[in-house]
This record gives sequence, C-alpha cells and structure tokens, in this order.
Amino acid sequence: MLEIELPRSPAHFEPGDVVPVDVSWSLVDDQTRVELRLVWNTVGKGDQDLSIEQTWVYENIGLSGEKHKKVQLPDGPYSCSGKLLSLVWAFELIVFPSAESTRVEFVMAPGASEILLHSAAE
Repeated sequence: MLEIELPRSPAHFEPGDVVPVDVSWSLVDDQTRVELRLVWNTVGKGDQDLSIEQTWVYENIGLSGEKHKKVQLPDGPYSCSGKLLSLVWAFELIVFPSAESTRVEFVMAPGASEILLHSAAE
C-alpha cells in the first residue's frame, strides 16, 4: 500500500505555496527505495508531455515507513484545461525496483483555480 496525503481536499494551491506532503508505504516484498516526485503532464489530443520537476529519494526503506516533506511549488506552468488539452500537476510515489506507484493530482494556478481555456468562437 502506498499513500500520499495533501493538507486539503480538493487540493488547490497557488504558485510558490509551500505544501506539506505526507507519504507512507506498507510493502509485501523488500524494495530498495521510494521516490516522491513532483510532476506535471499534459492530457488530451496530440503529443503528451511529462516533466519531473523535483524528486526526493528515500533509500533503505524497509517494509513500511513514512516521510513528511514540505514542498515549495514552482511558479508554473499553471494547471489549465481546454477542449483539446489539459495540464495536470501531481505528486507521485514510486517504489523500486517493483515500480508500484500511486499518484495524487492537484491544481496549481493563481487564485488556486484551474485556468479554463476557451476558443475565440465561444
């Protein structure tokens, strides 16, 4: 079992906010490390982009454990959503070498609100 906990639900933040992130794991088999990643990716038509903005590595993890991290969010890009494309921020927790993972998505934009993209015709 892998868990990521953020301080509020729904998880909406401003660029530059400091976000407390709690992660925990309870594993069946020995693994060598856990990585917490701050990522953004695009979803929709066309090519999909993925950027790993920051990674924190915890080694010699044992079968269970927990970590607390205060993460300062970057200035951008902003969370946005349109008819053809969305940009989504997330924290991912990945165990190695098994590659078992979990992900928690959040919004990061001015006013802590996702930017909605509309065509000029609308």
